[in-house]
Amino acid sequence: MNLNRVVVTGLGALTPIGNNVKEYWNSLIRGESGADLITHFNPEKFKTKFACELKNFDPNIYFDRKELRKYDDYTVYGLVAAEEAIKNAELNLETINKERVGVIWGSGIGGIKTFSHEVSEYIKGDETPRFNPFFIPKMIADIAAGIISIKYKFQGPNFATVSACASSSHAIIDAYNYIRLGKANIFVCGGSEASIHPAGVGGFNALKALSTNNDNPRLASRPFDSKRDGFVLGEGSGALVLEDYEHAVARNAKIYGEIVGAGMSADAYHITAPHPSGSGAIIVMKNALSDAGISEEKIDYINVHGTSTPLGDVSEMRAIHNVFKDSIYNLNISSTKSMTGHLLGAAGAIESIACLLALNNNCVPPTINLETLDPELNSKVNYTANKAQSRDLQYALCNTFGFGGHNASLIFKKI
Repeated sequence: MNLNRVVVTGLGALTPIGNNVKEYWNSLIRGESGADLITHFNPEKFKTKFACELKNFDPNIYFDRKELRKYDDYTVYGLVAAEEAIKNAELNLETINKERVGVIWGSGIGGIKTFSHEVSEYIKGDETPRFNPFFIPKMIADIAAGIISIKYKFQGPNFATVSACASSSHAIIDAYNYIRLGKANIFVCGGSEASIHPAGVGGFNALKALSTNNDNPRLASRPFDSKRDGFVLGEGSGALVLEDYEHAVARNAKIYGEIVGAGMSADAYHITAPHPSGSGAIIVMKNALSDAGISEEKIDYINVHGTSTPLGDVSEMRAIHNVFKDSIYNLNISSTKSMTGHLLGAAGAIESIACLLALNNNCVPPTINLETLDPELNSKVNYTANKAQSRDLQYALCNTFGFGGHNASLIFKKI
C-alpha cells in the first residue's frame, strides 16, 4: 500500500517563554527559564510555590467577555495557538475543501479549573445544585477540538486524544496516520493544558512529583542534573498544521519539515513511574525508527521527555543508550522542559515545534541549569548543556511519555 507523505506547514505556540512561535524560539535559543512564583492563586500553604505560567497573556485581546465565559483556560490557550498555526500555514479558508480538514487535539486533564470551581461552589452552598449550564462543555477534554472545528467549519475527523503527558504527541501521530491513509488532506493538531491551579499543583505535590526548590524557581527544572528534585508545572499550547505533501506543494505552501516516522508503546509497568530499564521507551523509539525506515545513526537531535525527575531522566537515557548504541555520541540531546517546564498534555506539541525549528535553523536549543551531571549518566554524551549549539541537522526525534505508561515518539526530517 502506498502511503501519502505528510509535512508540517503551520506552527502556533503559546508558552511560558513566548506567546507566539517567534518569541518561543528566541527564548529557547537564549536559554531562558519560564519559572517564577505562582500568581494564578495564593500558593502560601503549598509545598511548591512556583510554576511556569504564561507571561503577559491577555485573553481579552482574542475573545469578548461573553465568549470567554464559555471556555475553560485550556480551550482558550488551544484556540490562540490554533489560530496562529492556521494563519502561519496561509490556508485559504474560502477555497479549501473543509470536509477534508480535520482537528485532533490533546489534553492530559482538560478543564480542571472549571471542574474545581463548579464543585467547590456547590460544596460551599447549601447543596442546591446550581451548576453553570456551560460546566460540562467547558470541562470535557474533547471540547477544544470541537470548538476549533466549529470556529473554522472544518468537517473532517475531529476528536481528542488523552494519554497524560503524551496526549498531544498522540494527536500528531493520529493526524499523521490519517493523512498517510488518505482520510484527510489537512489536520490542525496539537494540545493545550491549563493546570496551574490549586487542584493541579496540590495533586502533583501529593504525588511528590514536583520540584520544591522554592528559593530558586528559575533553577528548579534541571534535567540530568544531580540536584534535580522533580518537574516544574507549565501551561500553554502548541498547534501544528499537518498536510498531505502533494496538497502542500500544489498550493506552494511553506514546509517546515516532514514527519517520516511515529512510534507508540506502553510500559505496562506502573501508573506513574517509568520502567527502570526504559523498556517501553526502547520499544517506542525502535518503532518510530522502523516506521521511518531509517537506522539510528541518521538521527541528529533528540528532544527528550526529560522532565527533571530523579527516576525519569535516568530511565530515558538508559533507553537511548540501548537504541542508539555508539551513535549516541554523535547526537545532540536536550530537554527544553528545562525552560518551559512540563506542559503535560501540550508538551509533545511545543517540543515537536522545537524540533522543527531546530531543523530549520540548524541550531539545537539547550538543556539549561545542568551544572553537575548525575553520576548515573554518561558524561561523554552531549546534553547541549546551558547553551544552544549550531550544527547541521537532518533528522530530529521527539520523545513524550505519560502517566499510565503511555509512550510516543515522532521523527521529523528536513525537507
